[in-house]
Order: sequence, then C-alpha cells, then structure tokens
Amino acid sequence: MTDLEARYPPHYTRAIRTLLRYALVLMVVGLLSGVAYQESSKKVSLAPGPGGLRYWEATLHLALVHGHIMVTAVLLPIALASVLHLARAHGGREVSPQALRWAVGTYLPCVTATVSLMLYKGYHVLLSVRAGKEDIVEIDAALFGGSTALRHGLYGLSHVGMAFGLCTFAWCLWRSLKARQAA
Repeated sequence: MTDLEARYPPHYTRAIRTLLRYALVLMVVGLLSGVAYQESSKKVSLAPGPGGLRYWEATLHLALVHGHIMVTAVLLPIALASVLHLARAHGGREVSPQALRWAVGTYLPCVTATVSLMLYKGYHVLLSVRAGKEDIVEIDAALFGGSTALRHGLYGLSHVGMAFGLCTFAWCLWRSLKARQAA
C-alpha cells in the first residue's frame, strides 16, 4: 500500500484524478478556442453605419469563451482538487463517496454544457454576421431556432447544475472541516 493509498480513500483519489484530467483536457480546448476566435474574427468585415452591427458586438460572445473555459473548466477543477487534498491533509473528516460523486458528477457535465452553449452562441452570431445580417436583435432572436423557452431552459439548467455541484462540494467540505479527525 502506497502512502497515497493509506492517506486518501479511493473515492478521493478518483475525484481528484477526474478533476485534474478534466482540467487538462479543457485547457487544450480553451487554448484552441482562443485560436479559433482569433482566426474566425479575422474574416468579419463590417461597414460602420447607423444602426449597423459593430465589430465587437459580432465577436464579443466568442471572445468570452476562452476566458470562461480557463476559469470554470480549468482553474476551478484544479482548485477543487487542491482544496479536497488540503482539507484531508490538515485533519478534515472524510467526505462521503456519494457527496463527491454528486458534486463532481454534476459540476463537470454542466460546465461542459455551459461552454458548449457559449461556443454555439458565439459562432451563431459570428456566422450570421458573415452571412450578411447586421441586426443584433434579429440575430439574437434566431438563436436556438427562435425558441426562447429552449434557450432559457438550457442556459438555466446548465448554470443551476454548476451552482448545485459547487454548493454540494462546498457544503460537504465545510462539514468535513468542523471537527478534526481523531488520531
């Protein structure tokens, strides 16, 4: 039995490895999204005019994806894995396997959904502009085939799921730090 196996239960090791692997994969996705944004936005040509779409309005949604991926899908999972490790290393009680499974299993898919929705919206706006549309209200209304219910439902579920996963993680970790583990 290694020192790591003796110090951490198997569900901790699984959760930490899952969080770190997810962060590494999404780091590559985040970097590629930055490159894709730079290359895609070069082909946007807008003639300034009254009521016309400005360049930043056409590219803003796509520009924000890179930063959101780096924060929500790279830095936060690394921070969660680190906090889990630190809490246990400094005497925190064990968080149950079910709680970790719920926290990690809810947060990571919902972050993936949120990032995917951001990419969809960014490319929807950008490609609409490249197709000749210049009315941002019209472009925005056409998102998800014009279904505001679908749009709000998807954005709401992904964000509520992220919040649920983070709150579950924080609550369980807080409870594990209440009392030091017996020697």
